[in-house]
Amino acid sequence: MRLGVTSISLILVVAGLLASAGAIALAPHASAAQTAAAQGAPQVLPSETLRVETARGPVKFRIMVAKTEQQREVGLMFRREMAPDQGMIFDFFTPQPVAFWMHNTILPLDIIFIDKTGRIINIAANAKPFDDTPLPSDGPARAVLEINAGMAAKLGIRPGDLVRDEDVYRP
Repeated sequence: MRLGVTSISLILVVAGLLASAGAIALAPHASAAQTAAAQGAPQVLPSETLRVETARGPVKFRIMVAKTEQQREVGLMFRREMAPDQGMIFDFFTPQPVAFWMHNTILPLDIIFIDKTGRIINIAANAKPFDDTPLPSDGPARAVLEINAGMAAKLGIRPGDLVRDEDVYRP
């Protein structure tokens, strides 16, 4: 059946009225991560200890774990400060090419792409705040670790180093 512009407009008006009356839902309820993002507030997620095995020795971070799509979308947006030993890991569960951007991200970050075995693929160092330029992985990534900008170089974290944590990359 082919509908004209008037018919489609009428359908949209009726759907809008029904939605406003609560008779139908046009969109799912917002998650806590989406609500925080809509309010411009940083999200707070469960945290754990993560270790990076570098040539200089192990380096530990206290990280939040972003597991859901909504949590990954918000990430570290709106966060105004972060301790030098803190960060966030984004678990994609299945290795895939990924790209990150810095939309609504106030802090400059090092973005560390990690393969399915826990090896660091590549590092997008010193990502600029609010920059929407995609920063891609150099191969399929299972997870991405974000830490304060400059920390990877300062601590000797490099591609090929091994990442271990309590959740994503158990030893």
